[in-house]
Amino acid sequence: MTARSRRPAAGPAAPRLVPALALLLAVVLAACTGGGTRGADGDGGTGASPGSAAADDVTGHIVIASGRDVTGKNGIRQQLIDAWNLGEQRKNSGFRARLVELPGSADEQRSQLLGALQSRSAAYDVVNLDVTWVPEFATAGLIEPLNHDLLDDDVIPSVAATARWDGKVYAVPFNSDVGLLYYRRDYLERAGVERPDLAAGPEVTWNRLRGLVDDLNAQLPPDIPYEKGWTTQLAAYEGRTVNAVEAFASAVPDLELVDGNGRYTGDVDGLTDGIAELRRRTETAYTLQDAHSSDEGASLNDFVEGRTAFLRHWPSEYRTLYRTFSEEQLGVAPLPGRAVLGGQNLAVTGASPRKRKATELIRFLTGKESERCLLEAGFAATRTSAYEDGADGADGAESGGGSGDERCTAVGPGPSASPTGEGADPVPRDGDGRPAYARDILLPALRKAVHRPRTPLYGAFTQTLIARLGPLHGDDAPSDEDLAGQLDEALRKALPH
Repeated sequence: MTARSRRPAAGPAAPRLVPALALLLAVVLAACTGGGTRGADGDGGTGASPGSAAADDVTGHIVIASGRDVTGKNGIRQQLIDAWNLGEQRKNSGFRARLVELPGSADEQRSQLLGALQSRSAAYDVVNLDVTWVPEFATAGLIEPLNHDLLDDDVIPSVAATARWDGKVYAVPFNSDVGLLYYRRDYLERAGVERPDLAAGPEVTWNRLRGLVDDLNAQLPPDIPYEKGWTTQLAAYEGRTVNAVEAFASAVPDLELVDGNGRYTGDVDGLTDGIAELRRRTETAYTLQDAHSSDEGASLNDFVEGRTAFLRHWPSEYRTLYRTFSEEQLGVAPLPGRAVLGGQNLAVTGASPRKRKATELIRFLTGKESERCLLEAGFAATRTSAYEDGADGADGAESGGGSGDERCTAVGPGPSASPTGEGADPVPRDGDGRPAYARDILLPALRKAVHRPRTPLYGAFTQTLIARLGPLHGDDAPSDEDLAGQLDEALRKALPH
């Protein structure tokens, strides 16, 4: 089936840089880059620290290849790059950074990057890689080892692990991602649910979710567009893999499909339990039929239209959904069971003639100030300090972060654009300007998230999984045991074991 890609209309673009950025740049550049470069460390990595101004680098543009910025045109990524460029301009360094956004789906972007780096047909200095691609690009020698100090203790441990391969640091987490459960609070209230705030009550399990769907099916009046309990992304693309891994990890918590070297270690028994859980989660009685042909955009649109009460989606849609719904209508909670970790990591390409300065740029883009900016703009930040510094009036020492003053001054909610309130920031925020759910829901979810199999052959893994799970909800679906046997055999052919 073909994935539908309908999306709600885009909201206003992210705010532009503010004048206070000049002071911010002076502080951040001094703290994070030292205005110079660092030579290779004991691991052969590149870095950036006080020293000569990238003496081995060729001056010019540092080209960053990335997928689309979900925060919109002139989004937060571009704004941070503009901030770095302003600092370089004032130093008259001869370096500028330029963002190139790649078209297409994530799979298409991966193919473009692989082709460009292998053939050296595009002059990319920095690439923004999906977390699942790091082992593949590292093994192929397409990206450079980096200094270990780029992954300091402030980076969330589960997130930091996505940047390492074969004992080395090959990338730095730029923004993270994790599955979340969005829900219609107003639907639960109309169905008479006693505790419609799911984030404040007992942990939401899949059994409890099914019970809530039963209540909705029985109690909601016919004058609303509600059809089925929940929707997710089950079309034949990476979304199906994500949902499957979440089900597998929830059913068999210690299931390891690959070892530390990327070799297949699964077995039929574990796969059978995982497939049974995936089938249970996507039963027709609870799941919108269109979920089986939906990607992120289509499932989001179905939820916005009111066809479902629950939606599995990513943190980036928090901002999008609050442009449509009020706090009385919409809620967000941890996904029941295990949630998959996503995100993108920045890496220096092996062919770059500006490796040292490119690493300095990465250090700036992934530093404390930048991560706080990313969080306020709608991304899931990769650093603990972005969520905790200054929270509830605490200083950095009390909250486990840094100085406690890492608040972003480059972007954030501003005053209403008109006397009627049109253009005001609709996102619920805490007293320090972060999205209201960030510290108590998003940060714990990132810490507990599960990785997809880490292997240089991830492309082969995910394509095998997507294809073999296709018949799960067909007219003549095989049993869990039969499907697990077929999947196990296919994975043994696709991966070393």
